[in-house]
Amino acid sequence: MPDIDGLEICKILKNAPKTEGIPIIMVTAKTEEADIVTGLELGADDYITKPFSGKVLVARVRSILRRKIERGLDRRAIRIDDLTIDPARCEVLIKNRALALTLSEFNILYTLARKPGFVFTRYQIVDAIHGGDYIVSDRAVDVQIAYLRRNLGPPGHRTFSSMTTARL
Repeated sequence: MPDIDGLEICKILKNAPKTEGIPIIMVTAKTEEADIVTGLELGADDYITKPFSGKVLVARVRSILRRKIERGLDRRAIRIDDLTIDPARCEVLIKNRALALTLSEFNILYTLARKPGFVFTRYQIVDAIHGGDYIVSDRAVDVQIAYLRRNLGPPGHRTFSSMTTARL
């Protein structure tokens, strides 16, 4: 592209509220690891290097659309004791008091609350939140969970402690 590169377009689209939810697949001749990592970190849902197979491209588009549809299917609020998680509003309430969480913290809590008693690996949490092929360090999930625990407060001060201590 002569005037602007795909990385810049990706950044613009992912930072604009009206277009942030649009899936992006980067198809490029840039094959360096740093280029791939940058594209994915800027918000691309997938990164395909040239030359590529048309069948692979179609399969990846279908995969991204399937994940997007699955994420949007069940957006009902989850209630656990005094905790309410409302995915439609990206809002968490404890005893009807709003809790300020980052989007990552919210998504982790929502992911865990949707499957009570299920034990997640770090990679399952990342896949559930960002989709497959998202590059993140092992400790990034630990840091997000530590912030989430801090925001939720000490386990003894909430009635839903069995849910959070078992899986956070």
